[in-house]
Amino acid sequence: MPTDPFVPPDPADRPRQQQNLPPGTALPPARGWRADRPGDLGANQPKGQLLGSPGPNVGYAYTLAEHASEGLQVRDTEDVHDIVPVLAEIAAKRAAIFGRAPVIHDVDAAIKLLGYDGNVDDEFGAIRELIVHDAAHDYTRRRGIVDTVPEQLLRLPPEQLDEMIGEWRKLTRTRLFPELGRPMTSA
Repeated sequence: MPTDPFVPPDPADRPRQQQNLPPGTALPPARGWRADRPGDLGANQPKGQLLGSPGPNVGYAYTLAEHASEGLQVRDTEDVHDIVPVLAEIAAKRAAIFGRAPVIHDVDAAIKLLGYDGNVDDEFGAIRELIVHDAAHDYTRRRGIVDTVPEQLLRLPPEQLDEMIGEWRKLTRTRLFPELGRPMTSA
C-alpha cells in the first residue's frame, strides 16, 4: 500500500505545532472560558441545588479522579467506584469556579476535603462512608454532597485547605445528618 510522503514512518517523528512557529515565538496562554457561544446560556444559566457547575471540559475530572483513585486511602467497607464520581464532581465544580478545565490540583483538593489522603478522624470517616455510599448510582446524592462544599472553600489553594476543612466537615455532618449534631460514640 503506498504511503503519502507527508506521513512519517515512525509516529514519534510527527511534527508538532511548536516546530512550525517562527523562532522566538511562543503559543499564547489559554484564555478563560466564557459562556458566549450561541448554545450557551451565559447569564441565564439557572443556578441552585442539584444543577451542577457548567465549565469547559468538566468531564475530564472523571479521568483525573480515576487516575488518582489508586492512591486513595479508603476504609474496607468503602467502594472506590462510589468515591471517584464524588471526587470528580467536586473537582469539576472547583475548575468551573475558575473558568477552566479540571486539572489534577482540583482532584487533590477534593481528596483532601473528603479525607481520602488519610487525614481524617474516625467520626468523619464513618459519616463520609454513609454519605458517599452508592453515590455512583444516585445523582441526587452526588450533587447533594457537591452542593455542601462552599465556593469560598474551593477557591483556596490545596495547601490552605487544612485550616478550613475541620469547620466544613462539622457543617457537613450537621447539614446532611441533623440527628448527628452531637459527636458520635462507638458502641
